[in-house]
Amino acid sequence: MTVHFIGAGPGAPDLLTLRGRDLIAACPVCLYAGSLVPEAVLSHCPEGARIVNTAAMDLDAIIAEIRSAHDAGQDVARLHSGDLSVWSAMGEQLRRLRAEGIPFSVTPGVPSFSAAAAALGAELTLPGLAQSVVLTRTPGRASSMPEGETLRNFAATGATLAIHLSIQNLGQVVTDLAPAYGDDCPVAVVFRASWPDEQIIRATLSTIEGTLPDGITRTALILVGPALGAEGFDESCLYSTDYDRRYRPQSADSQWATWSHGDD
Repeated sequence: MTVHFIGAGPGAPDLLTLRGRDLIAACPVCLYAGSLVPEAVLSHCPEGARIVNTAAMDLDAIIAEIRSAHDAGQDVARLHSGDLSVWSAMGEQLRRLRAEGIPFSVTPGVPSFSAAAAALGAELTLPGLAQSVVLTRTPGRASSMPEGETLRNFAATGATLAIHLSIQNLGQVVTDLAPAYGDDCPVAVVFRASWPDEQIIRATLSTIEGTLPDGITRTALILVGPALGAEGFDESCLYSTDYDRRYRPQSADSQWATWSHGDD
């Protein structure tokens, strides 16, 4: 018996890995975070599967469900939205399972910031503008922020910021970021990326609060940084005609010439 933690992606039921889909289809028990994982993803469950929405359950109750399946020798598909490596609360569950000797596996999923960037048609790391993406959030009831992990500190880097779980703190986000990025810095809010009711709001730090529609109070990602402007960036050397690289040596004297032709 194994508990398979599966990143269920940002929302669209076809934004699952093949491994994740196949594991869901093979497990007689499925525990899913119903507040964020759409029911359409459950269409991959086998007929007759025990499907449990954990949205209203505490950690003890979730582990009890897993323990019951373990005692019955049944594999469990444990679904969390997006990717499991960030803000999934997987860590505390794994700690319990390790203590009880219950086997588990982890299958990554499409993270929400990737789905948001795709919806925008944007590359978040443009040459000359940004070469780093910071995944962060603001303090909330569920989790505080460690000292030093502040928006002001991250803004000082000039990186593209993907700010999760913070749309309700948009005013403070603007206040913290404007000194470093400037009032005209591009901002995009993507609500429910990849869902049928996805919304995209583009603005600047100075205008985003007045532009955001009423009713967007959760499940929205805030992206901030000059790379979102998609203009004024350098072209990558990767495809430059005079860039000497392993698969496209520029001359017989290239360091890659022997490598590319010597092993034929």
